[in-house]
Amino acid sequence: MKKTTVKPAAAAPPVGPYNQAVRAGDFLFCAGQIPVAPVSGQIIGHDARAQTERVLENIKIILQDQKLDFAHVVKTTVFLTDLADFSAMNEVYARYFSADFPARSTVQVAALPRGAKVEIEAVAHYD
Repeated sequence: MKKTTVKPAAAAPPVGPYNQAVRAGDFLFCAGQIPVAPVSGQIIGHDARAQTERVLENIKIILQDQKLDFAHVVKTTVFLTDLADFSAMNEVYARYFSADFPARSTVQVAALPRGAKVEIEAVAHYD
């Protein structure tokens, strides 16, 4: 199976030694995105709602680069530093996905890079 790295010019640069996404066969594996602004590289938002919005916009940039959208996403994993933010994250998350939601796991973690409250990774399928 051929593996192709995906590095959208409009995406925020990775904060470590990884790519924003990798295409393997008919699947796109998006690295965990934190609420980093693409231009400034700064964390956006002080609460889970604002941070979830920025994270999903970052994923959207990657999907659009590959001519995909949120309807192509088959699995997400959400990392929260506080499960008390679950409802706030869900409110924003539900605006990005249709009723045919992807599978999802949500876990609480001790910390996220750069002090983020939310990180989301996604797997999309090319039609």
